[in-house]
Amino acid sequence: MKAAGWRSVGIYGCAIALCQPLAACGSADAPPAPPAPREEAKADAAAALRRDVPLVIAFGDSLYAGYRLGPRDGLAPQLQAQLLADGIRVRVQNAGVSGDTTAAGRQRLSFVLDNAKSKPALVVLGLGGNDMLRGIGPDETRANLDAMLAELDRRGIPVLLTGMVAAPNLGADYAKAFNPIFHELATKYGASLYPFILDNVVTDPSLMLDDHIHPNAKGVEVIAQGLAPLVGAALPEQ
Repeated sequence: MKAAGWRSVGIYGCAIALCQPLAACGSADAPPAPPAPREEAKADAAAALRRDVPLVIAFGDSLYAGYRLGPRDGLAPQLQAQLLADGIRVRVQNAGVSGDTTAAGRQRLSFVLDNAKSKPALVVLGLGGNDMLRGIGPDETRANLDAMLAELDRRGIPVLLTGMVAAPNLGADYAKAFNPIFHELATKYGASLYPFILDNVVTDPSLMLDDHIHPNAKGVEVIAQGLAPLVGAALPEQ
């Protein structure tokens, strides 16, 4: 990770340490904020996609689900719009659930895959933040992520894994066990890796909600811009 990325890690770690009593990285019953105005042309282009284009599933927690954002402002719609702008025609399905731990994600992964309209060309996987906020043992987090990656590998579905980092107040031992999980599992399964999902976002208050944990619509746009080239590279040739 670049130096700027490590600064992001430190600032985000301090923020989540202060907000750790939330212990859910978002709540499913939190009231949504009014939709922010977005570029209508991008939304229209996304809506016009045929059903037979490749499917990308964004499978994660509130950072994926679009916590307190309008329906066009979450990661899935913004990533799809960015890919379309780059000339890559895919459908990105939002499979983010606020509050999900890796254990919850592991329980629902097969259901999501089995009920997809078509076999995904790629799964973007981002879980572990809520495990860390709740102080769940890194061994459990690793085991759950490993099981999900193994299932995706068994089904022949490529993966782009987005990483998270431990809050400093959890201690050096926790961080030493938690932080390497994403890189090591990405290497084990040959998955693409985006080391820290909030890199280049959490350091800018104008890109974050007032909880200092979740990105706002502009912050998600920055994340989508960072992920899009990796998604394009990870997709099988069409």
